[in-house]
Amino acid sequence: MNQEEEIQTQWHKVVQRRSFLKAMGIGTAMLPAGTLLATGVKAAGSAPTRRLTPGDAAVLRFLAAAEIIEADLWQQYNELGGVDGGNPAYVAALQNLDGDMPQYITDNTDDELSHAAFLNAYLASRGAEPVNLDEFRVLPSTQATGARQIRRLTNLRKLVVDTSFYTRYRSEQNPDLGADAAQAVRIVNQPAIPLNDTDTPPNTAQPVPPLTASARRMQAIANTAGFHFGYIEQGGASLYTSMSVKVTDLEVLRIVVSIGGVEVDHFSLWHDKLGNAVAQPLAGVVDPVTGVTFPDLNNPGGELAQTNKILPEPARFIEGLPLVSIIRPSSVANAGAVATIKSFTADLLFEGQSKEFFAKVMALAEAADAAKRRV
Repeated sequence: MNQEEEIQTQWHKVVQRRSFLKAMGIGTAMLPAGTLLATGVKAAGSAPTRRLTPGDAAVLRFLAAAEIIEADLWQQYNELGGVDGGNPAYVAALQNLDGDMPQYITDNTDDELSHAAFLNAYLASRGAEPVNLDEFRVLPSTQATGARQIRRLTNLRKLVVDTSFYTRYRSEQNPDLGADAAQAVRIVNQPAIPLNDTDTPPNTAQPVPPLTASARRMQAIANTAGFHFGYIEQGGASLYTSMSVKVTDLEVLRIVVSIGGVEVDHFSLWHDKLGNAVAQPLAGVVDPVTGVTFPDLNNPGGELAQTNKILPEPARFIEGLPLVSIIRPSSVANAGAVATIKSFTADLLFEGQSKEFFAKVMALAEAADAAKRRV
């Protein structure tokens, strides 16, 4: 099954799981996203037969690529820790962060699959080339119980997670004005999914606090996932914000801000849940293999660490004007397409990928960043 067939298959599962059949009516719900657009089931005021501007096409193509990448990593999390996740110890460790984590993971996965399917279908409906990254599905799966043994686009087996978003959103800092935010937790060369059943037995009990070395190892992996969820989705919130000012067609703008709003919603969710990894009673977990530590950020605390301060603090945005609560960064330099690929690379999300892969995604990114709104 190729990537497009996989996305369409997963998309139909999303439709069924979220009961869209009843909401949309049987006649349209049975059609794939591309057919809905091609047959005129579309947003009011759209003109699907009109060609996209080159800039709009470039923006949508990069966003489609980003969503395909996100869908790939979320599918890995979902296989192991979602509603039907096949690794009981990983599920239990995630539920130590919040009892609803499996449902949230599955829903986030559904969302990214729907974004990828929709953006590619929309590109095709407007006469633009959709994005296919199937040839780069070369990275191995984890060997842990629950993982499908298929080739992946992304690596979750060793990550360097940028946690500076945590302190950034609790401060007046804005990277677009030159500010640097400190890392909340130093997560370096750490897995976000279990690697194999020897390292992390799938039936290990996961009490709070974890008592055995295996339980501490699994909890540290789950905690890493929690921070990685936040890192990925805050990046999406910034990316869509930066791309929205580049598009010309009002329907394309509607798409970008509508999907971008869901990325913001995702970030808010994960920003809340990851705080439980660094608050009592769970705080203090140390990975016995890597030494990565999840301290109690409420002790000694302070505004830059307080775990229940999850809404963006007012920050500097435009010089000479009052502070305002905003998504940040939002500039192309810090939040655009090229910045996104560079950030994912530093995260080690693409560890093991080919030079051809990097050339492909960077070309898509550069084209998106070069797009300019026509007035």
